[in-house]
Amino acid sequence: MSPTKTSYVCLPCRASYKQPYGEDRRRICPRCAGALIHVGSAFAAPRRRDDEAWRTLSVLLNAGVRFHRSCCGGPGYRPRTLREVRERMTYAARTGRPIAEALVLRDLP
Repeated sequence: MSPTKTSYVCLPCRASYKQPYGEDRRRICPRCAGALIHVGSAFAAPRRRDDEAWRTLSVLLNAGVRFHRSCCGGPGYRPRTLREVRERMTYAARTGRPIAEALVLRDLP
């Protein structure tokens, strides 16, 4: 049986690759030779020209948010616009919650 494939992303190249999962080796981008970031199997890459979506994705990945499948299907809520990211980061700063935790809240209290 072949190993399960999962997504890896190169933020500078705005590229996504499906590769077999394994923590035993470092993944390298075929375009720029930079390190790929493991994002999970439930990831859907935005179009390469969509600047706002890639900036939003960059904030999410740098905060430690990933796109792994849960028992019910998808990864749960993830903000799609910079406005949603800013709202959740402001909420995190006001309440003292970790940024990664605030970014995945569907509705802000």
